[in-house]
Amino acid sequence: MVDEGTRKTLSGIPLLQTKAGPRDKELWIQRLKEEYQSLIKYVQNNKEADNDWFRLESNKEGTRWFGKCWYIHDLLKYEFEVEFDIPVTYPHTAPEIALPELDGKTAKMYRGGKICLSDHFKPLWGRNVPKFGLSHAMALGLGPWLAVEVPDLISKGIITYKEKEPEKAT
Repeated sequence: MVDEGTRKTLSGIPLLQTKAGPRDKELWIQRLKEEYQSLIKYVQNNKEADNDWFRLESNKEGTRWFGKCWYIHDLLKYEFEVEFDIPVTYPHTAPEIALPELDGKTAKMYRGGKICLSDHFKPLWGRNVPKFGLSHAMALGLGPWLAVEVPDLISKGIITYKEKEPEKAT
């Protein structure tokens, strides 16, 4: 079912307590605090394990999330914009994570660049409401998707490495 590496990753991500979504006003604020604490801990763990692979931030209400994620392949960093909205039925419904620039480049994606998580992740999410949060969606959803899809897209020549422009000193 779940490999040892996944178990280790999950054991380092704090579980959430508050069963609330964006419509729940005061409880949503409490849930957001838990989400941020969980994400901060997950990012810290990743940095300590030399496995830093995403940055996220949200709008003021915590209903729209955006940032960057990256995947290292053959020592080259492939970086993508990531975005998602919190569903009104959250946490019962997992967010649909999108990588818009990859829209239409793989069969494991829906319109708008939303990655396919229905077979493996969404049933797991459903069994773990309200304990799972955004850090779990990243660790068990986006992370494994990137690990499978990005190397495949690279090998097919669908995505290619783009050198970043050096930052200019001011």
